[in-house]
Amino acid sequence: MQKWNRFQTVAVELTKLVVKMSADIAEQDARWMRRAIELSARGRGSVEPNPMVGCVIVQNGEVIGEGWHQEFGGAHAEVNALQQCSVATDGATAYVTLEPCCHHGKTPPCTEALIRAGITRVVIAHPDPFSEVSGNGIVALRNAGIEIEMGVLKQEASSALSPYLYRIREGLPWLIAKWAMTLDGRIATKTGDSQWISNEHSRAKTHLIRGQVDGVMVGIGTALADDPFLTPRPSGPRIASRIVIDSKARLPLDCKLVQTASEYPCLIAVGPEADPSRCEKLAARGCQVWQGKALDPQKRLKDFLKELASDGMTNLLVEGGGALLGSLFDSQLICEAHVFIAPKIIGGDHAIAPIGGIGINQLSDSQVFSETQIDVLDGDIHFSGRLMR
Repeated sequence: MQKWNRFQTVAVELTKLVVKMSADIAEQDARWMRRAIELSARGRGSVEPNPMVGCVIVQNGEVIGEGWHQEFGGAHAEVNALQQCSVATDGATAYVTLEPCCHHGKTPPCTEALIRAGITRVVIAHPDPFSEVSGNGIVALRNAGIEIEMGVLKQEASSALSPYLYRIREGLPWLIAKWAMTLDGRIATKTGDSQWISNEHSRAKTHLIRGQVDGVMVGIGTALADDPFLTPRPSGPRIASRIVIDSKARLPLDCKLVQTASEYPCLIAVGPEADPSRCEKLAARGCQVWQGKALDPQKRLKDFLKELASDGMTNLLVEGGGALLGSLFDSQLICEAHVFIAPKIIGGDHAIAPIGGIGINQLSDSQVFSETQIDVLDGDIHFSGRLMR
């Protein structure tokens, strides 16, 4: 009996030790994966249509190399991290925010690089839904005898990867709505005066976002009223296409968008009723004209967005006006929003609101934001968040 009791005591202590070791490993995995996610964000605006990915290489509890995908067509995060390693990588663990690629694209497979480096354990936050990978990267690593740990900080990684994941799964670009309004929810006075509702700090933030997206989209009403350039100032890592939803091809030939089409891409989406001669004139001045066939404007808009996604456009910034934003909100196509609220009041029944469209009948049907953040920019309130789908 005494021996049996000693055996039970030893078994209990061993169990506690195993549990503690498992907890320690899980804590370390989360720590290094969090760093990999942090690194991945450095690729924003430079890697699309590829995903933002980060990688950390750890040996004996110490980081020996880290990297991220820095530019489209360049080395992926795993290769960059391996190249930065300060010591031999045999027996090391790699922490990667997305399943390593296993196919030849613009660069060789990352799975091969990890195998050659002697990595014995790979911790992955999120699987890659891209058809060329989609589980095959994991299989390739396991077949090489590498231990795989899946799903560490998957939710956090998913947030960073959302635009890429959405384009791959839904075949649509990640739409980011942006508007500036007063405390009473107006984007312009009853006469249409809107410059400037937000302050310089808010406008600088908008220019920063413009420099990180594939396209900046407005409706024809906004293009006619504001005659915007829609370019980032200063320029960012991407040159966004300026996009106008203009069903009847009404965009003036002498507007800033058309006049600068040779310097910055300008894409006009028109409907079947558009005047062919107007389309030809816009094209002759360097604009790209896309003509949809669908008579229903919302279907035509979605067809257009699908084509943009198939061309690799991942992030699109939608800057209004109310009709376009309303249509996109009605269709539940907006994924993220940045709203700049100025400490001003316009008032009046006929002042212009930011969101048009059909809207909802019941408050329970509201589109609810998550991952919200509020910052104060020299008096303006900057709200950002993602829509829960």
